[in-house]
Formats: sequence, C-alpha cells, structure tokens
Amino acid sequence: MKVYKYRAFSKWAKNENLDELLLKEAINEIEQGLFDANLGGNLYKKRIRRTGRGKSGGYRTFIAFKQGDKAIFLFGFAKNVQENITGKELEVLQNLGRNYFLLPMNKIHEAVKIGELIEVL
Repeated sequence: MKVYKYRAFSKWAKNENLDELLLKEAINEIEQGLFDANLGGNLYKKRIRRTGRGKSGGYRTFIAFKQGDKAIFLFGFAKNVQENITGKELEVLQNLGRNYFLLPMNKIHEAVKIGELIEVL
C-alpha cells in the first residue's frame, strides 16, 4: 500500500514535528479496523499520538483510505487547537479524497513529481 501526504498536510505535520513513523503506525491501525470514524467516501478520522505522549493530547487526522490501494493524509490538527471539522470541511475532504482515488497511477506519480503529494517512506 502506498501512503501519501497532501502538500498542506505535509507542511502542517512538519511544523508539528509529526514523525512519519507515527503516520505509518496510523495506517497500520486503520488496516486492522482501528480508527475513530469512517466518515464516508473513503474518508477516515484517526487520532495520532504525539511523540512521547498518548493520543489524548495528540492530533486528529483525516485520511483518504482504500484498503489494498493507497492512503492519503489530507488534513490534521492538534486536539487542543480545534475540536472538529465543519460540515463544509468534511464535504471538501471527501471530494478531495474521492478525486485522488479516481486518478490513474501515472497522475498520482505526476502529483508526487510536482509536490502536490509527498510519499511517506
């Protein structure tokens, strides 16, 4: 399974010092059915712990995820900064994820090449 970060998510994660190992751990948990919410349209809400702390003081992330295909971290925030997303934000994230899943792999590779998506290694 390929795992990517949307450019805006990547910038946010870098500012938060969010380790890519934690992102991979989150995807592994989703694959096992461990997530906070299935929001429809292949969009999942997943809490991620801060390095050295538990999930209660951590982050909320929104991930476009399709089992056996790919996962794309779209949006995230620290739980102490924001409680949740709005209905409009949910709609935008669902559409963004849906659009990425409709793209053939050569277009995903182009998105990586131009920096729109960043592969999690």
